Amino acid sequence: MMISTKGRYALSIMLDLAQHNDGSYVSLKDISDRQEISMKYLEAIISKLSKGGLVDSARGKSGGYRLNRKPEEYKVGEILILTEKSLAPVSCIECDKVCTKEGSCLTRPMWNELNGVIMEFLNSKTLADLL
Repeated sequence: MMISTKGRYALSIMLDLAQHNDGSYVSLKDISDRQEISMKYLEAIISKLSKGGLVDSARGKSGGYRLNRKPEEYKVGEILILTEKSLAPVSCIECDKVCTKEGSCLTRPMWNELNGVIMEFLNSKTLADLL
């Protein structure tokens, strides 16, 4: 499992919004400046977060983005799952194809268990924990 920059930046954006969680909207420019993320990359990531229902958005002069829940209600796992294609330690865990060796694979139970440990850990952490 390797968390991409998209996943790491999504978490940074969410933490930035949590740090500035006073009910007002935070502009992308402010987030970009503080997190040193290009506006273009930031727009792509925040779009996923918004479409995934993790943030609210508003247009206009005082528009931007804000959390729609309390920081303690956001699990790190849900943020990373939204932005990453997979968090599985090996590709066969979340593969859409039927594995012909699944019944005889001696390592599959270990990979399933590791995947469970990873997800349990990530879902045990919230934005509030990281703040």
